[in-house]
Amino acid sequence: MTRLEKFFAIAAFAVSILGLSAPASANTYLIDTKGAHAFINFKVSHLGYSWVHGNFTDFSGSFKFDPAKPEASSIKVNINTNSVNSSHAERDKHLRGKKFLNTSQFPEASFVSTRIESDDGQNARIYGDFTLKGVTKKIVIEAVKVGEGRDPWGGYRAGFSGTTQLSMADFDMNLGPASADIHITLEVEGIRQ
Repeated sequence: MTRLEKFFAIAAFAVSILGLSAPASANTYLIDTKGAHAFINFKVSHLGYSWVHGNFTDFSGSFKFDPAKPEASSIKVNINTNSVNSSHAERDKHLRGKKFLNTSQFPEASFVSTRIESDDGQNARIYGDFTLKGVTKKIVIEAVKVGEGRDPWGGYRAGFSGTTQLSMADFDMNLGPASADIHITLEVEGIRQ
């Protein structure tokens, strides 16, 4: 074997070793809203006496997830604010109005992650920018991995639950001191692309 052949053989071996040891990149998952396997739910105190529950029925998004390196993951979600639903037509009309969501001027809200911290790959803090009514605020979502694996249709899925809390005042909304915060629960199941 000539020196040139030896060089190429060694180079090919090194490339194959490096290729085997390179970390896998994060997979992209499409959030499964078509199958209704994802939910954005909220609750707000009603005068300090009870909770009003609701959700957004129209949203879309995707996330990247690498179980070996969860900090390399990311998520992006767009929400149709006009799809707010609190199971009461008059209240929903009020929520869509200028005093609250102002959906005619701001038909979309969004969340884009900026970084993710996870010590164990199961629990994470998702930091990101949430935009509502043209105002962007930094928020943190406390998330937990529910599970991942193959589905009966030949696909691969991963699911997460998350919670966060928003200040109404941050987005120019006010229902009084007993209703100052919006509590949000997220259920996100994605299909690997």
